[in-house]
Amino acid sequence: MKIGCIADDLTGATDLALMLAREGLRTIQTIGVPRAGLDLAGADAVVVALKSRTNPTQEAVELSLSAAEALKRAGAQHLFFKYCSTFDSTDDGNIGPVAEALLSFTDSDFTLACPAFPANGRTVYKGHLFVNGVPLHESSMKDHPLTPMRDSNLVRVLQRQTKLSVGLVSYEDVEAGPDAIRSAFQRERAVGHRIVIVDALSDSHLRAIGQAAADFPLITGGSGVAMGLPAAYRQGQPSTQSTETGFEAPGGRSLILAGSCSAATRGQVKTALDAGIPALRLDAMELASGAVSAQTALEWLKAQPTNGPALIYSTATPEEVLAVQSKLGRTNAGEIVENTLAEVARALPALGFTRLIVAGGETSGAVVNALDVDSLSIGPEIDPGVPWTRSLAGNDLALALKSGNFGTPDFFLKAWNMLR
Repeated sequence: MKIGCIADDLTGATDLALMLAREGLRTIQTIGVPRAGLDLAGADAVVVALKSRTNPTQEAVELSLSAAEALKRAGAQHLFFKYCSTFDSTDDGNIGPVAEALLSFTDSDFTLACPAFPANGRTVYKGHLFVNGVPLHESSMKDHPLTPMRDSNLVRVLQRQTKLSVGLVSYEDVEAGPDAIRSAFQRERAVGHRIVIVDALSDSHLRAIGQAAADFPLITGGSGVAMGLPAAYRQGQPSTQSTETGFEAPGGRSLILAGSCSAATRGQVKTALDAGIPALRLDAMELASGAVSAQTALEWLKAQPTNGPALIYSTATPEEVLAVQSKLGRTNAGEIVENTLAEVARALPALGFTRLIVAGGETSGAVVNALDVDSLSIGPEIDPGVPWTRSLAGNDLALALKSGNFGTPDFFLKAWNMLR
């Protein structure tokens, strides 16, 4: 195994698995630490999806170290710690502590941090993260219900989370190519920095960074920085990349479950509603009061046509989310929705639903756990960072697990056209 990857949420893991598969590595994704007996022998890369982004820090560290130990036992030569391209983490958050723990685990004292993903509008310049050209702290991420991002300077953000010194490899070094980046790494290490934020404005920058860092025992970042790693690891061996765009999916009914309240998902829900897809909205306050429940949603589903997708969503505006959180509490409000959608998901195979799109990292984690999915094969890309996947054991399911922030407005509509 060339690389073992630890992702702090499910959709981020799928995003990274797609990147590695698209660049030519045979890739398997697992949900949680790989179970005993899971055959990983044919994989160049294994991506472990954890639910650790917003967990208590010590719990996130312990989960990440358990995954690292399992990947090393399975033969991983390098480790990759994957987090969101918007660097989602509070000042008390987990990116810094997990990176520290994994550096110690790999007996190394230097790594990089690069969340850039230009294809989805995430770029880093002079250490500042931009979302579609807007500084992170001015983007919609400033109102994220769990990890509001109020500072675009990643050096400052990360330094607040770690006792290790944080430095910067800026645009000028990155633009000059892999050798200049290696020299910059040596310079920053020599002055005592142990984690460096790395600028990236384009895919060519990401490939150069990956080439320069390929020998690192540990790399941290978004999926974009993994772009250059497969070519370095293959060392002239042919790519296994498939050019196929269609996806063989099990026959059955189709459903969209949307729990994310991001701007992208709100736009996708609106497009689906405008297209006439049958839809049911679950209101968190009504769920909390018992006025509606998972059973309400399941009875509604049974009455819907079987020849097209349906949509169940809890998506709301930032103002609506804040109003609910003020009454129910931030954590409780999210868990009420996630638990309901998980209960709905648990009943779906018996109702003939085998083709599912799930929007939102927390929602995706709850849904796949409810469906007892523990490993996935990676299919074609629907939009940057979001592929179709198929379960490798248990219920035979086609799953598109979408980060709330990813995808074009017509994502829900065009995804179905890729299925055979």
